[in-house]
Amino acid sequence: MSELVPVLKEPERKRKGSRKLLAVLFLLFVILLSVLFFNSSISKITTITIEGAQYTSKSDIQAAAGITAGDAYFGVSETKSEKHIVKALKPIEEASVSKSFPGNVKITVKEFPVVAFELSASGEMTAIMSNGTNVSALSDEFLMDKPVLSGWKPDDPNRAELTKQLGKISEKQLSDLSEIIPDPSKAYPDRIKIYTRTKFEVVTAVSLLPEKIEALNAVIETQEPGKITMLLADTYVPFNSNASENMESDQKETTQ
Repeated sequence: MSELVPVLKEPERKRKGSRKLLAVLFLLFVILLSVLFFNSSISKITTITIEGAQYTSKSDIQAAAGITAGDAYFGVSETKSEKHIVKALKPIEEASVSKSFPGNVKITVKEFPVVAFELSASGEMTAIMSNGTNVSALSDEFLMDKPVLSGWKPDDPNRAELTKQLGKISEKQLSDLSEIIPDPSKAYPDRIKIYTRTKFEVVTAVSLLPEKIEALNAVIETQEPGKITMLLADTYVPFNSNASENMESDQKETTQ
């Protein structure tokens, strides 16, 4: 019988060596592509779009976000930029930052609502937001649907609370308020006097405004112009009745 000659296998060393070589070449190829990509314009931010700002400049928003054209696209953190915008800019209530490849960044902001206007010491009309922030008014047309605050000190805590409460009032209710002035008393340090565009004079308090506003609107909508007091007790006296009473008293005096 003839002896069987065993078949010689290819050494494993060569196969392992070729695999390692391919892996190294592939890794070098990936590194080369990464270097080329991150040094190309396609990996950079090219367009920054800002929406929703009326009282805040786009340059201030972009600066607060810390994003500029030419920055690395993948180096921008949307969450961090949003937090920086809200923290740095008082008029901004919310901010949203989104990216879309290649190179586009969109910043959308929501400002606190404007609830009143005020004449500054320099004679400039400023807008007051619900968080108490003063910003330059855009134009005189906004004075048609917001009250004007008169006689308030900038550091008055009641003023800050008033703007907060005005922010909770609907646009329709707010549009009838013409002027609000401080009118403090011993019993009510936060007492205010409100003049409406429907010719009513209202005496109430900042702390009572949220619970009294609905009742106030009910009187304004159903009664003729007069003086309304809404404190511990609510009273309403029409101006015409006061005038007629005065006429009657004058007539009595002349006949006596």
